[in-house]
Amino acid sequence: MTTKPAPPEGLAFAGLRAQAALIATGEASSAELVEAALERVEAAQGDLNAFRIICAASAREQAADADRRRRDGSHPPTAPLLGVPLAIKDDMDLAGEATAFGCEGTFPGKTADGEVARRLRAAGAVIVGKTTSPEFGQWPITEGPAFGQTRNPWSLNHTPGGSSGGSAAAVAAGLVPAAMGSDGAGSVRIPAAWTHLVGIKPQRGRISTMPDPEAFQGLTCIGPLARTVEDAALLLDAVSGAHTGDRHVPLPPEQPFAEMARRAEPGRLRIALSFRIPFSGAPAELDARVRESVTRLAGVLEGLGHDVVEADPRYGLIGASFIPRSMVGLRDWSRRVPDVELLDERTRHNVALGRWVGGPLLAAARALEKPFRTRVGRIFERVDVILAPTTAQPPLPIGSIDGLGGWATDKVIVGACPYAWPWNVLGWPGVNVPAGLTPEGLPVGAQLLGPEGTEARLIGLAAQLEGVERWAERRPPYVAGARGG
Repeated sequence: MTTKPAPPEGLAFAGLRAQAALIATGEASSAELVEAALERVEAAQGDLNAFRIICAASAREQAADADRRRRDGSHPPTAPLLGVPLAIKDDMDLAGEATAFGCEGTFPGKTADGEVARRLRAAGAVIVGKTTSPEFGQWPITEGPAFGQTRNPWSLNHTPGGSSGGSAAAVAAGLVPAAMGSDGAGSVRIPAAWTHLVGIKPQRGRISTMPDPEAFQGLTCIGPLARTVEDAALLLDAVSGAHTGDRHVPLPPEQPFAEMARRAEPGRLRIALSFRIPFSGAPAELDARVRESVTRLAGVLEGLGHDVVEADPRYGLIGASFIPRSMVGLRDWSRRVPDVELLDERTRHNVALGRWVGGPLLAAARALEKPFRTRVGRIFERVDVILAPTTAQPPLPIGSIDGLGGWATDKVIVGACPYAWPWNVLGWPGVNVPAGLTPEGLPVGAQLLGPEGTEARLIGLAAQLEGVERWAERRPPYVAGARGG
């Protein structure tokens, strides 16, 4: 498969803040931006396959309404994303559409928006569709019999990662300026790393997961993917906040996250450069190209005045908390599918394991979170931020887990992605930033990790780094051409 040349600069890469400004000043209408986005989505679907559902009719209606509200001044000042086209992942409820979460079968349309979609609409955004995900978000490869293979705009022979791979591919290719994903074991950060994007996994509870009080036994957080730190922070601001019934409610930030991104002044920080791979039960080794890229970023941070030292968190056997919770999460999701027999055999095995580890074993796994927070958190007595690889390998080829059994699949995914998941156990924030391209042109990323409630610090540091790296100026080889972008 060959890639298409990128068209001239245009709306495709204008970004979230810029598109919102164009609409606010009347330089462009929502109808124009949404129509251009829909054209790009349709043009790329046969190649990238980033969308599970395209909501063309409703998006056009929402765009017309946004334009009317702007003309007559009826939109509130709390609608900062008025008329801007966005996408959400297919594990988030959207009224009138199915939430299949990567699975086969006929799912009923939802009767109401989930909290993420509700907040996006309240901010004025136009949701143009739902993006692809592997079954129940299990794998860092967005493929499956329900929808096919989602491909990376940096190389159509490689995966964009997962499980928010559709969202990442859509943003990286300029189909939409930003999108929402979810992160239960790195599923925002991993595809962001493999598609040259900023991906934020916020503090647990920062973004409500309602109608579920929590997702995957507290492992999964919802987060934004965008091409710039400011755009990701702007989207995070729009969807943050608690809902009645949420199990986790962190303290609100002292100021908008987008303000921290614009200031890009985190102060002088102590940063631990860490390459230790947490014990995951399967072999993993850091690729030399990834190590070199992350080490280079450490040098850039030193050049910005930060103190960088080599130091590793003491993860211990943190998987003892992760595995039971993730398996029970799969069990819970399996109860929502129309036919369990349509699930991948590996999924059915994990669902069965989830039935077995519920009850006392699950309670014990959740009780382990507090001592692991204490153990891992000791490093933050010496440093403010951890810099670590987001993945151990560059993007995997399409079909890397096709036809494999459970253990063979685990070896592939752990070997590629052993770094991200401990922060899901802890519930703490992390931000993926682009770390550059391999000699083959494949993106790799680095994580900025912090303790509880430190999104503002991580966002400020990422924005400062972006000011030097200017990663948003790079374009992938594949860009869908369409009118206006």
